[in-house]
Amino acid sequence: MSFKAPLKDMLFNIEHLARIDQIAAMPGFEDAGLETAQAVLEECARFNEGVVAPLNVVGDTAPSSFKDGVVTTTAGFKEAFKQYAEGGWQGLQHPTEYGGQGLPKTIGAACVEILNSANLSFALCPLLTDGATEALLTAASDEQKDIYLEKLVTGQWTGTMNLTEPQAGSDLALVRTRAEPQPDGTYKIFGTKIFITYGEHDMAENIVHLVLARVAGAPEGVKGISLFVVPKFMVNADGSLGARNDAHCVSIEHKMGIKASPTAVLQFGDHGGATGFLVGEENRGLEYMFIMMNSARYAVGMQGIAVAERAYQKAAAYAKERVQSRPVDGSVKGSATIIHHPDVRRMLMTMRALIEGCRAMASVAAAAYDAAHHHPDAEVRQQNQAFYEFLVPLVKGYSTEMSLEATDLGVQVHGGMGFIEETGAAQYYRDAKILTIYEGTTAIQANDLVGRKTARDGGQTAEGLASQIEATEKELAAGSADAQAVGKRLGAARKAFLDVVSFIAAQAKGDPNAAYAGSVPYLMLAGNLVAGWQMGRALLVAEQELAKGNDTAFMQAKIVTARFYADHILTRAPGVRDAIVEGAESVTALPLEAF
Repeated sequence: MSFKAPLKDMLFNIEHLARIDQIAAMPGFEDAGLETAQAVLEECARFNEGVVAPLNVVGDTAPSSFKDGVVTTTAGFKEAFKQYAEGGWQGLQHPTEYGGQGLPKTIGAACVEILNSANLSFALCPLLTDGATEALLTAASDEQKDIYLEKLVTGQWTGTMNLTEPQAGSDLALVRTRAEPQPDGTYKIFGTKIFITYGEHDMAENIVHLVLARVAGAPEGVKGISLFVVPKFMVNADGSLGARNDAHCVSIEHKMGIKASPTAVLQFGDHGGATGFLVGEENRGLEYMFIMMNSARYAVGMQGIAVAERAYQKAAAYAKERVQSRPVDGSVKGSATIIHHPDVRRMLMTMRALIEGCRAMASVAAAAYDAAHHHPDAEVRQQNQAFYEFLVPLVKGYSTEMSLEATDLGVQVHGGMGFIEETGAAQYYRDAKILTIYEGTTAIQANDLVGRKTARDGGQTAEGLASQIEATEKELAAGSADAQAVGKRLGAARKAFLDVVSFIAAQAKGDPNAAYAGSVPYLMLAGNLVAGWQMGRALLVAEQELAKGNDTAFMQAKIVTARFYADHILTRAPGVRDAIVEGAESVTALPLEAF
């Protein structure tokens, strides 16, 4: 089955929920209205459906390979990446002064989803390059920007982020890679980095590694980490490539999924020291790297939505053609296609509702990012920045956990055939698993939500979000029977959320184990609520458009999907609330030796 980008749903969100008209009124985005969004998305869909998507299965069955220090990517990847770069897709959201197109994240995020739906393994290379670009735009010197940014933005070079070491996974305080200052102002880098996505490949002429390392005498822990640019090939004064740097791939991992993406072990300094260039100031590396990490975390959330969409399309197509058993209502005499069976419909509707809710949430978050960076009013920028930062762990955590549920259901719809690799349903399930792990596990996102985003301000940001949701509830209460039903479910979920916020704010300091025992359930509740809120907003718009006679089939489907989300997914919230508020003690009650 060929992939088709869900352009109607994306454009609905961009127009009505993210409000592209308001974004286009901001300085720098004057030409980025709905017409531009539609043209860009249609071209993005054409390219990815025709060029990138056909490489997805072959990447799984014939992944990247490693021999004698050289990584060879799946056949067709190199040529596809060349077309991707030449089409300007790498620079879509980046500044025009460095060769980008300067489009808002609201448009770029939809393109990121399309690319990842087409081929998750392929998309990881542009994803990491985007993150490296964001970090350098923020923290690099003017000279470094001149050397690296245009080549990264145009896709001539690619970028990586190097945090993890064998003894230091998420605990970056344990980073041992060292940086030795040299008389010429450079540094010699020594150490090993693992799990480096596209740390070595054959798709671009140079790779720009951003590496966390310690300078001798630096403070202990995360406060003593600095950030360095370590290019694969040194760059001459005229911009041409020079000698090979002392940064080498020694192996790539054999993985459960995303097999075409080479996950490298990189060794720095085995032959005298890799030349590195300090980014910003010493000991501020983690601060700079968080810029890249937040960019990547949002993008990984989009990956979750993307792979779930691909799984949904495959499951829906299979359900329409697989003949099995008589319908329980007798609507068909004899065996019928399985889409007639209520439980298959339930599974497909769950997939569809989860995807549309998360897509809407991510689109609104992207619009907040655009407003935080481009709105002329400083107070509005600040409000949108706080909103966006609160949503990042939800987009990353909830959307990726959702992708596991959706891809699992995709396999289940296929029945026994879903367990057979040849049907392709299993690849989406396997690929999705990494999304809840890399760029910070779901627990790390949840700890961020509890500590930095909720406890730190006593729950004020969370309560402000709830106030916005309550305003939507009032609109729903004044509407149709469907609107009222959604509003009722939304209200119950909001109250459950506020109970948890109060509990976490009260417990975070005095009994942190109690607060953090429910951190992941809290994240899931918050993500569910915000996605459900956006589905409620979508329902209100769809009913208005339906009254005007606009795209009736799409609008009716949106109303049904929103109602399903409220009845079947938002209803999970009160139970999660009970587990967090009333069940914290049982999480840590069992003695360690009993495990």
